Amino acid sequence: MTLTPPFHRLARPSPVLPVLAVVALLALPVAPGDEGGAGPADALSALVVLFCAVRLLRARRRPLTRDAALVLGLPVAGLALAALHAVAPGAGITGLGRYLQVFVLVPAAVVLLVRGRADFRLLAWSVVALAGWQGTVGVHQYVTGTGASYQGQDIRAVGTFGATDVMGMATVVSFGLVCAVGLALGRPTQRGRTFAACCALALAVPLALSFSRGAWIATAVTVIVQLVLAGLRRALKAGAAVLAAGVVLVGGFGVGTAMLQERFDSITQVTDAPDQSVTDRYTMWAAAVDMWRERPLTGVGLKGFPEHRDGHASLALSSGSDIAGAGASFRRQPLLSPHNMYLLVLAEQGVTGLLCLAGSWLALLVCALRGLWRARAAGGRGLDCALVACGLLVWQLVDFAYADIGGPSTVLTAVCFGLVAWWALVGAERSARGDVTAVPAARERVTGEAALR
Repeated sequence: MTLTPPFHRLARPSPVLPVLAVVALLALPVAPGDEGGAGPADALSALVVLFCAVRLLRARRRPLTRDAALVLGLPVAGLALAALHAVAPGAGITGLGRYLQVFVLVPAAVVLLVRGRADFRLLAWSVVALAGWQGTVGVHQYVTGTGASYQGQDIRAVGTFGATDVMGMATVVSFGLVCAVGLALGRPTQRGRTFAACCALALAVPLALSFSRGAWIATAVTVIVQLVLAGLRRALKAGAAVLAAGVVLVGGFGVGTAMLQERFDSITQVTDAPDQSVTDRYTMWAAAVDMWRERPLTGVGLKGFPEHRDGHASLALSSGSDIAGAGASFRRQPLLSPHNMYLLVLAEQGVTGLLCLAGSWLALLVCALRGLWRARAAGGRGLDCALVACGLLVWQLVDFAYADIGGPSTVLTAVCFGLVAWWALVGAERSARGDVTAVPAARERVTGEAALR
């Protein structure tokens, strides 16, 4: 009896390859005049969902467990109710489709397509690779002065997303950095830990040059949480490495420019002497709360914030933000969201929608943390997957206090929610049992040692 699996099984392509293609499409440049609508990656994500549905029909099996279906499907109730109260039917359908894509359909497809920890790591490394590409483009923009406009200079690193989506590169780079930190802290081999740590340190440079205060805060909080979850010894070693790298970057290469220092200092001045962007954000937050008070249960309906903004915002709100650089001509971009996901959901979907969405996220967080304790109890098997999943969710929950969904990079948020959901709802339990398959009814035999690496 041979222990070597048949050749046709080794050559069988992984079902997560379509998801990898979605991540890869985000490396393509966005047209300068694009207003943040659906792009190629969004279209392919719809095909991935369709591919997953066809695959399930052919296999004739139960797609998700009851608990997984409940957690992933919980937002649907609030979204459907908010869509019925939309200002216009078209806006309601568009908003419903976007929310379902990001929080339900694409995450469910990722859960069903990931077979085991090897597929999970493949997707995590693809996010790191995408972040490296976008970060490289962003650093080049800063050095050559071809980025988005910031204080009159075209130096803001935005990657291929352009000036209309200044948060796109910061989000992608943050996701990649969080994945790299999780892989560095949880990988069993020294070579794997070293390479992942180097990737994380390298991604810190374009993240700084994005001038995104929200991304800085979310990443700092997330890395601290990952270090604590990984253990005190690893936290001390990683902290020493970060401190040494900071000394080299700032002291040796002069990364800490005056503008960067000023932007960093402005984080502590959001209440004492806020700039106009912070004033606009506070004003829109107040408008969102006022909309919720008007319709506390159902909100003003999906895509309703822009329509009701002027009726609830004070005169402190400016007419829009300046857009220029990175291939785009100067123009004013209207402020169409409160840049706070929780307040946006509260304003448009009311308490019902917020409880459904936040309830789903909280359930994922509890299950992911429980899976991390199981991984540590099982001798660290799958610890890197656990740290990546917990880190991605923590980052997103913190960042949602300063941002919301929108723009081409949103589809990557959906993929990351899928990674979190796989670990929280499927991967943690199967890792504790030493099983490598993602869904028991899939009947796909994979060499155990190869999938556990």
